[in-house]
Amino acid sequence: MKVLLAQVAVADGSVSANLQTLQATLAAHPEADLAVFPEMFLPGYDTSSLRARSLELDSPELKAVAEASASAGTAVIVGFAEITQTGIANSAACFDADGLLAGVYRKTHLFGAGETRAFEAGQEYVVARLCGVRVGVQICFDTEFPEPARAMALAGAELLVTASANMAPYDLEHRLGAAARAIENRLPHVYVNRTGVQSGFTFLGDSAAIDAGGRDLVRLGSEPATTLVDVAIGADTVGEVDYLRLMTPPLPVTTTRAQPSIVDAEEKT
Repeated sequence: MKVLLAQVAVADGSVSANLQTLQATLAAHPEADLAVFPEMFLPGYDTSSLRARSLELDSPELKAVAEASASAGTAVIVGFAEITQTGIANSAACFDADGLLAGVYRKTHLFGAGETRAFEAGQEYVVARLCGVRVGVQICFDTEFPEPARAMALAGAELLVTASANMAPYDLEHRLGAAARAIENRLPHVYVNRTGVQSGFTFLGDSAAIDAGGRDLVRLGSEPATTLVDVAIGADTVGEVDYLRLMTPPLPVTTTRAQPSIVDAEEKT
């Protein structure tokens, strides 16, 4: 599967400008099967006055993303702020290569006070079928927890994708987390992060495509860039350790406390 890592520049607070960047990026890479854009790409990462930059699923802007996807014949995963029935979600829209909406993932693990005040947390994980591949979708902080990726792997995901807006000084967290999620589930992992400075945050870039053994296929730097990478889907796992097959069911946990030693007991007698 040819995947485009779209670590492109983000125009702060301008949905229309970012939409134009997405359209131009897709048009420039029609050979891509799947293009992945960062977390909150369309509105920019600013949780203040967010409603003015939030979108409903039937908005003209998301319809334009669908049209650009269909025109290029490329599936798209893009971050946006979604107006829901009960609030605003930090979401990733998944369009198949024909422009049809294949799923919407709403970030389940919100980071810090800014996100928890601005967003409602998602209540389910999503595996979207894109170009015939079952894709497990995550957003940024989600990838620092093993449970979401594991749940999606057990549900049949063949590829993990994370749209991110990770900032300094958390480079180690996303590097280790992204590789670990690939290794422990024996699935390739595409991690696309944004760059630049906004709302006092310095975003790290460092987008990567990682194989099922946790090794980099490609890794970008800290500046805006795009790259196309071949990601093997359904390839043999690296080595002989199939973690999903070797999983044990949850086991009880015994909490122990110190006991008097035999010597102490003999001295007391």
